[in-house]
Amino acid sequence: MDNHKTSIPERLITTLGSVWPEFKAFALSGNMFDLALGFIIGTAFSKLVDSLAGDVIMQCIAAVFGKPDFRNVAIGPVRYGSFLTELLNFLLLATVLFMLVKLLGKAGLGNFTGRGGTRGTRSCTHCKENVSVRALKCKWCGVDLHPVMLDAADKEIIASRDKIMEA
Repeated sequence: MDNHKTSIPERLITTLGSVWPEFKAFALSGNMFDLALGFIIGTAFSKLVDSLAGDVIMQCIAAVFGKPDFRNVAIGPVRYGSFLTELLNFLLLATVLFMLVKLLGKAGLGNFTGRGGTRGTRSCTHCKENVSVRALKCKWCGVDLHPVMLDAADKEIIASRDKIMEA
């Protein structure tokens, strides 16, 4: 048997063995893991908001207008009632998500910025993305950042974030 030739299964195992660490690093990287968790939580949250819309709010509307569901409301073949139901569900979801983002921003969690930015973060001078006030290098573009003197509010927010991350 020739030493330079290997069987297909041996080459496949060798190739998979060499690619596995890269795949593992990719699959378990912070961004990919955050994306997966966000998708799972988003799906569950969507079901929760759908239940809130269908089982609570639409029932309150039914008490006033007499119909708990607008899906069957139509003019001829145009079922605008279904659209109204989905629109209401969307508006409820958007409102709840907006309130959640505001709440997390006030708690100092997440990378949520409004017009004034979030305490404990600053804008990169090069790419304009938000980075921690403690950062000496931008995590987005890699440019070196100048150290910043922290005020008491920033120190308190960073300490609370660190405490939450340790838990």
